[in-house]
Amino acid sequence: MSLRYLHTMIRVRDLDESLDFFCNKLGLEESHRMDSEAGRFTLVYLCAPYDQAQAISEFAPLLELTYNWDSEDYTGGRNFGHLAFEVDDIYATCQKLMDGGVVINRPPRDGRMAFVRSPDQISIEFLQKGDALKPQEPWLSMPNTGAW
Repeated sequence: MSLRYLHTMIRVRDLDESLDFFCNKLGLEESHRMDSEAGRFTLVYLCAPYDQAQAISEFAPLLELTYNWDSEDYTGGRNFGHLAFEVDDIYATCQKLMDGGVVINRPPRDGRMAFVRSPDQISIEFLQKGDALKPQEPWLSMPNTGAW
């Protein structure tokens, strides 16, 4: 199984305040951002100055700030989102994890993305390298299990 670390996601209540902290005070730099009207959120990707060239060319390693436009109180650690890794074959990765007794909380029905949880309930996202793989069974009809 080949992994490449991509990002850590955290949810923020005030995007401007968070950008002031992470950029102006901590010294991280904005790599890129994405607004989703349909999903009502903004994603802002930050990197350390040393990693700026790699962040632009490969989008890693990054800190993803997720700002949901509708207010929400993040309790129980919900402000920490997930760790993300890129994999060469999402189906083979998930099969290997399942064979090892790991529950696939969000199966890769789309051939692109899956989620599992660590023993300490940390959410881990796997993203297919390159284009999504063609949807296939058993993943296509596999339901979600728990939360991710």
